[in-house]
Amino acid sequence: MNLPWLFVPIAYPGVVKPSGTGYIGSFTALALLEAGYKVVIADNLYNSSDEAINRIGLICGRRPGFVKIDITNEADLDRAFEQYPDIDSVIHFAALKAVGESGEKPLDYYYVNVYGSICLLRAMKRHNVTNIVFSSSATVATGKREKLLVYGDDYASHDGTAIRDYIHILDLAAGHLQALNYLRENHPGVRAWNLGTGKGSTVFHMIKAFSAAVGRDLPYEVVGRRAGDVLDLTGNPSRANRELGWKATRTLEEACEDLWRWTKNNPAGYRQQPPQDLLDKLKEGK
Repeated sequence: MNLPWLFVPIAYPGVVKPSGTGYIGSFTALALLEAGYKVVIADNLYNSSDEAINRIGLICGRRPGFVKIDITNEADLDRAFEQYPDIDSVIHFAALKAVGESGEKPLDYYYVNVYGSICLLRAMKRHNVTNIVFSSSATVATGKREKLLVYGDDYASHDGTAIRDYIHILDLAAGHLQALNYLRENHPGVRAWNLGTGKGSTVFHMIKAFSAAVGRDLPYEVVGRRAGDVLDLTGNPSRANRELGWKATRTLEEACEDLWRWTKNNPAGYRQQPPQDLLDKLKEGK
């Protein structure tokens, strides 16, 4: 399949604190490469590592292009499009997304989420790129801490904790791939899809599932609710199921098991060389 280059901007400007930059973007880039797309990843590496790009190349045998940019810098964006003039589509992941922090730093959130998106759209217009999948993730959790914080246990759920729709990263990446395919084939104009399981799980359910994956009870502390949090955030994926032919197939338990397996094999995250187990499996597959 010889498709035009796809530009996947996962760059956050320097105002961003550590927040797992590039998590969804890197898995989506892998899915796109495996589907035959050419991919350019854009990132300023402020809170990410180019080791993620190395891993993508190891896994699928094709390394994506890379440009180091700041999404709020239009000159950087122009340089990226000029370097790869065959780009015809964009999947836009650059955003801040922490509910609590958004109330504390509203101008930072406006600068990144709104102004950064405007800069990207302007650059796309200048370079005649008209296809964009705008990805709006609710929350991505990363990092290490001594205990988990449960924000409120007085919600109107069966165990008192908030209900959320947790999705496996591979299902999410596949959904972005299907959305791009639909956009390129059908030219629907503006169209919105929810990528989720459609099945909400409480925070305590999540802790129980991850405790089972780890093999021990995870410590946690119940604290007060965060401003802006609501009882239930469960996506309705019926339109994505129907129009994209996409459906989340992996369970919460599988997601926890896969994440824990990756964490055990990569205790330093991407700040280490690929684990030998991965290299051995890749050799077996060749």
